Amino acid sequence: MTVRQFYVISCFVGPLLILFLSWLWPPVLWLFVLVVPYILIGIYDITQKKRTVLRIYPVIGHIRYLFEYIRPEIQQYFVETDLNGTPIPREFRSLVYQRAKKQTDTRPFGTIIDTYKNGYEWINHAMVPLHLEPEALRQDIGEIHCSKPYSASPLNISAMSYGALSKNAVLALNRGASLGSFFQNTGEGGLTDYHRKYGGDIVWQIGTGYFGCRNDLGQFNPELFAQKACEDQVKMIEIKISQGAKPGHGGMLPGAKVSEEVALIRHVEIGKDVISPPYHSAFSSPVELMNFIVLLRELSGGKPVGFKLCLGKKSEFLAICKAMLETGITPDFITVDGGEGGTGAAPVELTNSVGTPVREGLSFIHNSLIGIGLRDQIKIIAAGKLISAFHMLRLAALGADALNSARGMMFALGCIQARHCNTDKCPTGVTTQNPARYKMLDVTDKGVRVFNYHQATTKMLAELVGLLGVTSLTDVKPWHINRRVNQHSVQTYEDIYPEMETGFLLSDATMSDEWQRDWDRCESGRW
Repeated sequence: MTVRQFYVISCFVGPLLILFLSWLWPPVLWLFVLVVPYILIGIYDITQKKRTVLRIYPVIGHIRYLFEYIRPEIQQYFVETDLNGTPIPREFRSLVYQRAKKQTDTRPFGTIIDTYKNGYEWINHAMVPLHLEPEALRQDIGEIHCSKPYSASPLNISAMSYGALSKNAVLALNRGASLGSFFQNTGEGGLTDYHRKYGGDIVWQIGTGYFGCRNDLGQFNPELFAQKACEDQVKMIEIKISQGAKPGHGGMLPGAKVSEEVALIRHVEIGKDVISPPYHSAFSSPVELMNFIVLLRELSGGKPVGFKLCLGKKSEFLAICKAMLETGITPDFITVDGGEGGTGAAPVELTNSVGTPVREGLSFIHNSLIGIGLRDQIKIIAAGKLISAFHMLRLAALGADALNSARGMMFALGCIQARHCNTDKCPTGVTTQNPARYKMLDVTDKGVRVFNYHQATTKMLAELVGLLGVTSLTDVKPWHINRRVNQHSVQTYEDIYPEMETGFLLSDATMSDEWQRDWDRCESGRW
């Protein structure tokens, strides 16, 4: 007998049996409270045509969908180990929670990582370690070209827009940034009053939609930009070319989400779809990008201006390098995002398979700038699954002057990695616009937790740098990081990511085939 046949028979036998038993004992009629929904649900299941499982297994087939719905929670709380959780393992999520709450963040009884497993990484400490304060790791950005340079913390809040985050999450992040003197990147959604509330330092990101500084046609509006960029709280300007979560991909904010508040912030029309193109309209070549940087620097009153990208075609970045040489213009900083993705929701194909991972991208960009002799004029900020101080140290070894973290800061806010960020059903009020959820996120408490996480992690980063026997992040070199490549071989990052000699790309020396091909292929006047 099939489940479907059993259901049909039970629909007839069940009510008759209840009526017979009620003749003996009337309270049995209350069973109809269970039987009637059972019959109605089953009738719906049999007659609907969208789900074959329910047509074959009426009523009980819903158990399958129930378990599918709670599968992430079952996986996270009962199945995953401290190291195999994704995208961020429990070991590092717990680290953020403990530091944010000022709880003990030490581990007893030795590491749970297999130190002989391929991919294990470590540093070798100096015989005479140095003591450093986190303040020693700050980096001055824009001191060459800007009248208003900025001293950046080694760890900052990566780009996350209001809209992607709830207003309480943005407020808490800004409060934490204010308490700890580090910056909060607005993301491309625009500069809002929530970013201004507590006076935390702001990096205003300008994306392809030019939200907050656009005209009616969606193009860049210099007057609107200057009005906001000159605010004291805005410390730097970042042009977003691409992001790790969805490099080369634009986006659309449905009209249903364009409320009066969102429309005011982004300078768009209420209730109409808002398109973020995949590329900029303010410039169309590397040389034009350089000129746009100069324009933004002037309009902002002399503040540092840079750009963010996830490395794609290497020849296109080298074309930017040639544009720097041709125009004599350099950005004050470059933010390198990794193809491992960030907090932004994106199609699986883009999240999994588009864009260069952060270590390879960072190494290439660092070497490109060395190769054209301009590395000392441009600071590099790196972002990509940075949670612990060691994550940050190894990117510093590949050329990062400062680091940004998105997911680490979200964990400090209380994120539990439920991965419902794109459904408006975030269970912790971090990535939802539902007031019933985000109002439960206490801005005062979570702001302090963001500050605590930042303070504890930068303190540990300073300790790791001191353990190497050096005095700054720029002194951390590729040979400081060891990686087990197999059971019998260990290499340093110097072996895996060789560093170029200063000015090499401009010399007559023979390049590798790959570098030569990309260098010959690129032009400063086109992508």
